[in-house]
Amino acid sequence: MRVLNFGSLNIDYVYRVDSFVRPGETKAALQLATHSGGKGLNQSIALARAGVKVCHAGKVGTGGTFLVETLKKSGVDTDSIEISSLPTGHTIIQVDNSGANCILLFPGANADIDEKFADRILPGFGSGDMLLLQNEISGIGPIMRKAAARGMAIVMNPSPFDSRVLSYPLDLVSIFLLNEIEAEGLSGEPDPEKAAPLLGEKFPSARIVITCGAKGSLCMDKGRLIRQKAYPAKAVDTTAAGDTFTGYFLAGLIEGLDTAQAMDLASRAAAICVTRKGAADSVPLRSELG
Repeated sequence: MRVLNFGSLNIDYVYRVDSFVRPGETKAALQLATHSGGKGLNQSIALARAGVKVCHAGKVGTGGTFLVETLKKSGVDTDSIEISSLPTGHTIIQVDNSGANCILLFPGANADIDEKFADRILPGFGSGDMLLLQNEISGIGPIMRKAAARGMAIVMNPSPFDSRVLSYPLDLVSIFLLNEIEAEGLSGEPDPEKAAPLLGEKFPSARIVITCGAKGSLCMDKGRLIRQKAYPAKAVDTTAAGDTFTGYFLAGLIEGLDTAQAMDLASRAAAICVTRKGAADSVPLRSELG
């Protein structure tokens, strides 16, 4: 099975702060670091480092070619990345002393993805392959429909969650990977324990995975609720923890693990991720999991 990740490519500007900036407040950052990022890029790297053959499709501006090199170094197929006339997408990330983060996203070239681009990429994939999507690019609805018509399994991580998500053909999704905010957005229920069965009823043919940070994760799989603990770790930066979980969870399923085993693998990988600074740089190699 091959994975096509139609995903974002961002430059992450990470500001270390003692506490998040409040409305109307101006404060000095303690440190600035620049990293390769974007949920799409992070998840492609997580998949590749977990041992999956992954092709990344997306766009960067002329100043973002180093993002493509970052993917290549991790073993990601980058032949489906094109140069856009728009500037490269970027994020401004605040990370506080506890390792928590808040993120401001500028889409840039990630908003330059349309049906014509999809039509250039999708013919190389079909039944038996997997399409992975986040919500940081344009053209998602048409991409989903075209991929489903080709027999691809669709995995959706609707992050960041906004009103566009509800307009997508979500009935085509095989696996939802959600955090608590995204689960509430889809279900209307803030409690993940209640949201999971509600989403299981709404999308009966899909696995529903909800990550809950230090509280672990849940999965509604064919009417069965599976719970996974979070492994203890001293958090330094949680920026790519969810993306690491996504990559390793899918890798586990692809290699034949059952849902519970794949969740355990993903949780162990995420626990390593949060002990490191940065986004893509913090994703562990499979060999580090033992």
